[in-house]
Amino acid sequence: MVQMHVKRGDDSQFLLSTTVDAPVETIIQQIAAIYSGRLKVDRICSEMQELAEHGILLPPNMQGLTEEQLVDLKLKDEWEDKCVPSGGPVLRKDEYGRRNGHAPNDKMKEVLMKTVEEARAMISKKQVQANICVTKEMVKEALDMLRGAVMIVYPMGLPPHDPIRMEFEGREDLSGTQASLQLMPEDECQLWWASKELQRGKKLQDYVGKNEKTKLVVKMQKKGQGAPAREPLLTEEQHKQMMLYYHRRQEDLKKLEEDDDDSHLDSQYSDRQSLRKQFLGLTNIKWGPR
Repeated sequence: MVQMHVKRGDDSQFLLSTTVDAPVETIIQQIAAIYSGRLKVDRICSEMQELAEHGILLPPNMQGLTEEQLVDLKLKDEWEDKCVPSGGPVLRKDEYGRRNGHAPNDKMKEVLMKTVEEARAMISKKQVQANICVTKEMVKEALDMLRGAVMIVYPMGLPPHDPIRMEFEGREDLSGTQASLQLMPEDECQLWWASKELQRGKKLQDYVGKNEKTKLVVKMQKKGQGAPAREPLLTEEQHKQMMLYYHRRQEDLKKLEEDDDDSHLDSQYSDRQSLRKQFLGLTNIKWGPR
């Protein structure tokens, strides 16, 4: 199997297992689906942490308002009594005014937080270091885990305007958000390897040959952005080791310069004429009056 190390810019994303016979278009579809799925999992996890801390999201017309303003405007969250966490709520006020402050109890909070941790670990970038390939099935499993945890804690479901429910139902609107900048639609996705774009309509073997035991570093790029930067000749770890070696070498040379002492040249063993003097009886001669 061919192993692809997928990057976006210089940032590692995940490993993908494929074959040289696979069409480039199919590979792009797989990569785009896994990449988008990982982003979705991460967005849901972030919102689930807030859900565990401060309860469900307030309706859009109530977010950011103080309690006095809500009373003056006679606004009431109709979902507060419908979406009650299992075991009853615990009051944890949201200082940003996004959520209603009726949070799950500690036991239910632990269910949400533990599931978030497991889901993130499943699709983490650290899987690259562990040499584990990520698949669409793994992303789906992570989403199913998160959906199941929410159903356990909120059996009546979440409000239709809650971003977690919107993500599960595919109704999320990311326009104007920072998350929208990370998106990579499949039809805009390009793959680059060795400064070459992998063209749709061709197979992977058209670029890398027929050796299945191949490892590639490919980079995702949006259409119109041109070729991505080339991979550095040295990895970060190799560069660090090289700099450490030269630092030690400079320290050694510095010590040698400090220890540059010529006094040993006056020693007997360094005298090239010492053997000749011994034969002529010229050793241990002392000058001066007796």
